[in-house]
Amino acid sequence: MKTFREDKNFNWCPGCGHGIVARLCAELIEEMGLRDRTCCVVGIGCGGFHHHYMEIDALEAMHGRSVAVATGYKLGLPENFVYTLQGDGDCASIGLSELIHSANRGTPITVIMINNGVFGMTGGQMSPETLLKQKTPTSPFGRDAKLHGYPLKVPEMMQEMASVAYLARLSVATPALVRKAKKGLANAFKAQEDNLGFSFVEFLSPCPTGWNMGVVDAYKRLAAEVAEVFPVKEFINSVGGTA
Repeated sequence: MKTFREDKNFNWCPGCGHGIVARLCAELIEEMGLRDRTCCVVGIGCGGFHHHYMEIDALEAMHGRSVAVATGYKLGLPENFVYTLQGDGDCASIGLSELIHSANRGTPITVIMINNGVFGMTGGQMSPETLLKQKTPTSPFGRDAKLHGYPLKVPEMMQEMASVAYLARLSVATPALVRKAKKGLANAFKAQEDNLGFSFVEFLSPCPTGWNMGVVDAYKRLAAEVAEVFPVKEFINSVGGTA
């Protein structure tokens, strides 16, 4: 049985990068022979649809609590493979405490954060990753550093933690970056399989609906403006493979 359910239509908006990340996860789960012992823990938001398109076990956590649930799952079933799929609002806002402490403990789980710079499902409100001057329903005059702080760079916060085995910021902005992203995600999965410690991957992804942009323009913005603030980079690699 294939991991990816090709007979089911996506619920995501046209141009959303979530579908690309879902496909990469499905391909790697199948290629690495993980399907029968994989559990995905999803958060609240657009990422909550992720497991609908794959033949894997899944748990739906309360808002921001995916990492805590994944930690409990891994402690109970250490031989299984578990990863979280969360948006930046879910992971880097209400879920930041669980995320940082799990990374610091070196919990052998894999966390995937989709950074599209907004709370996509609830109307495109400002998230921790919203760029400066970016207008949203909750920052109608643009994000102001004096009022709202700066965009939160999550991998940079973790890069000095000795217990983190793999840490990267990847992107779906272009086909070449998608191919690179698959290699990076494979390293994150392998870090867990080899019990090396905690692994975290941030995916830069567009939200054409939340950004009020056409699909083509949204991907151009992702490749230029967003990548300038959030550079695509492999921060820690204890696995050895190149992304």
